[in-house]
Amino acid sequence: MKTLRQTNRIRWVTITGVFMALNIIMSSFGIPVPGGHLYLCDMIICTAALLLDPVAAFIVGGVGSFLGDMIFYPLPMFVSLVTHGLQAVVISLIAHSSIGSSKHAQFIRSLIATLVGAVIMVVGYTLGKTFVYSTFEYAMIKLPYEIAQALLGVFGSLLLCYRAGLIRIFKAMELN
Repeated sequence: MKTLRQTNRIRWVTITGVFMALNIIMSSFGIPVPGGHLYLCDMIICTAALLLDPVAAFIVGGVGSFLGDMIFYPLPMFVSLVTHGLQAVVISLIAHSSIGSSKHAQFIRSLIATLVGAVIMVVGYTLGKTFVYSTFEYAMIKLPYEIAQALLGVFGSLLLCYRAGLIRIFKAMELN
């Protein structure tokens, strides 16, 4: 089966660019919570990874997060490139595997994919913050926020893709 990247390159670049722009926008502001912020970029990264191929997912997750950090908060931009890039690729690879073709199997695969991606994000940012800020304690203080942000990304992306019907829309428009 040919992918959108192989059949319609202009549409692939456009959709990838729109998701990357959404990622940059969502990483520019956060929901204030006591002691920090929750950023909605994980929801965009997980959604894009569930809908797009691994290359587009890396561009949206890794490059989009890198650019968002470079513009708004440059210190962890390389951590974002690696962590969100790897997260997006792994989610896309698991979600698009051919194990089970029913809607239920596809949902379970997407749930597993986003949960694995959440673990990658939490571990990657915890290790990255330990390296960038040179203190393990700071990374541990931020750990609950990383977990909450990852879970927000998991459940938000599943709601957008399955409850709001983005997967059905993408299939109907032959976008994935």
